[in-house]
Amino acid sequence: MSEQYDVIVCGAGVAGIAAALESARAGLSVALVEKTIIPGGLATSGLVYVYLPLCDGRGTQVTFGIAEELLLLSTRYGPGKPPAGWETPQTPEKAGRYQVTFSPASFILALDEALIDAGVHLWLDTLACVPVMRDQRVCGVEVETKAGRETLLAPVTIDATGDADIACRAGVPCATSANIMSIWALQATLASADVAASKRDGTALLSMFAHGGDGDDPEIESEDRIWNIGAAKEITAFVVEGRRQMREHYKAVQAQAGRTNAYPITVPSMAQYRMTRRIVGQETISPGHSWTRRSDSVGVVADWRADGSVWEIPYGALIPKTISGLLVAGRCISAAGDAWHVTRVIPAAALTGQITGAAAAIAVRKGIEPANVDASAIQKALRKKGMPCKIEDIYDAPSIPKPGAS
Repeated sequence: MSEQYDVIVCGAGVAGIAAALESARAGLSVALVEKTIIPGGLATSGLVYVYLPLCDGRGTQVTFGIAEELLLLSTRYGPGKPPAGWETPQTPEKAGRYQVTFSPASFILALDEALIDAGVHLWLDTLACVPVMRDQRVCGVEVETKAGRETLLAPVTIDATGDADIACRAGVPCATSANIMSIWALQATLASADVAASKRDGTALLSMFAHGGDGDDPEIESEDRIWNIGAAKEITAFVVEGRRQMREHYKAVQAQAGRTNAYPITVPSMAQYRMTRRIVGQETISPGHSWTRRSDSVGVVADWRADGSVWEIPYGALIPKTISGLLVAGRCISAAGDAWHVTRVIPAAALTGQITGAAAAIAVRKGIEPANVDASAIQKALRKKGMPCKIEDIYDAPSIPKPGAS
């Protein structure tokens, strides 16, 4: 069996959702294929429920469009709100960075609503298995459902799997990265309940267990190991080891507080890798490219780790080498080293998703390959929506630092 669409998006994390929303709102028929039944990817299934900043850390917003829409949607059915001053763009005094902490379940409800309202064809509990290839062109994907194997066909496919699964299986050159252990989870503590009750505000109930990376717990004996994406055995070992470390944490905590005063509510239902596999694109965002201006820039993101570090996203970083009919969005775009850390998070994923959706709409309407879409056409489409595509769209020329500055 086969079905025909204008665009197929593989992966319903924030990148895939943004790609699907943008192309569907442009009037295209869009299939969004997701191997789980939960939209949102690491933000929801992965319990990474901090929507990182859309600003440069110095009071200037740099990322707009669907990335901002999703930030606001994350709190539609639950707690969380932007810091004071960010609700009104004209407010000169901003309190903190433009980010929010949200309830993953609340975000899921809002994402469902947005996708259905946009007319996106949802394929949940559906695994995108292999690309359908004609010569060196992706023409669709074979998917596995409860009914068996089916084929979805489209002139444009967007790989938003986070791991470049479709691109890699199509033969696109890829690079991989090592990871350190990281596990976040939602927990219940008597202390957070006391705060919520005293303030009559349930926001404090979003209590986070966070271990790995910068948040190592000295009470946990962690395995000193660098993890790589690989076969099921490697991913299984990563997940099982993370949960073992979580057990060690609660053994120590509950020995003091008791089982009823601190315990996990839910654990992530997907491996919380930071970076796994990404494409080698027609252009690569590299370390030292902050504040670097490019003629084919189609978006701007801030470094969530440091104030005053801003990066342009070139269209070439979303286009794979050698294979046509395919675009890539999210953490598996062509970004290397430190630049990969900048582009792997929620705001950048949503932005690159919207960019690929806009590019797909142009490609389908003109009957051309995504790689042949001129960046200026994407810039024009996004600027009509009030989205800056270049650093100079945001800052006055005298205030733009030299490339590589932070």
